[in-house]
Amino acid sequence: MEENALLELDKRRSSLNHMVYLALGANLGNRRANLNEALQRLQADERLYLTQLSSLYETAPVGYLNQPNFLNMVAEAQTSYTPLALLDYVKQIEAELGREYEFRNGPRPLDIDILFYDDIVLEEERLQLPHPRMRGRGFVFVPLAEIAPDLVHPGVGRTVRELLDEIKMEPGEVTSYKAEPELELPSPQWLI
Repeated sequence: MEENALLELDKRRSSLNHMVYLALGANLGNRRANLNEALQRLQADERLYLTQLSSLYETAPVGYLNQPNFLNMVAEAQTSYTPLALLDYVKQIEAELGREYEFRNGPRPLDIDILFYDDIVLEEERLQLPHPRMRGRGFVFVPLAEIAPDLVHPGVGRTVRELLDEIKMEPGEVTSYKAEPELELPSPQWLI
């Protein structure tokens, strides 16, 4: 990178003073492409900077089982968004990529959930933090433990690794996603 671009990047990152963890999942259409497009849109916003990405994991659906498997991942990011503004932004990305809310746990081309926002515990009608339904879900904790095993859940005071160890998963419930080489999710250049 040239020096001016590095200075701009440093300037941008210095204004992003909140750490967030986002869970991304997709089970309709080209799942990898949907996730990649979501990452590109997140990274393109000046109020958010992706700092780490987990690997991709193929996971069985939870709740409503008569649907295709999901590809799931977790992203760590710095942001200047408030929690509710971030929620509005990720829901906008979901809608732009074809998400329709027919019923809870239904199939979708993209799902983005805010897992953690700093160490805030929040109980709003539209947003609860940490995410209230992530405990016990391997499809969240396996990728989260890959990038933040020592992150402490502010609601329970235990690390991600400890919470993952508690989960009783069926064989094959969460597996590392291995696509053909030409179909692999490209490494984001902003993480170099």
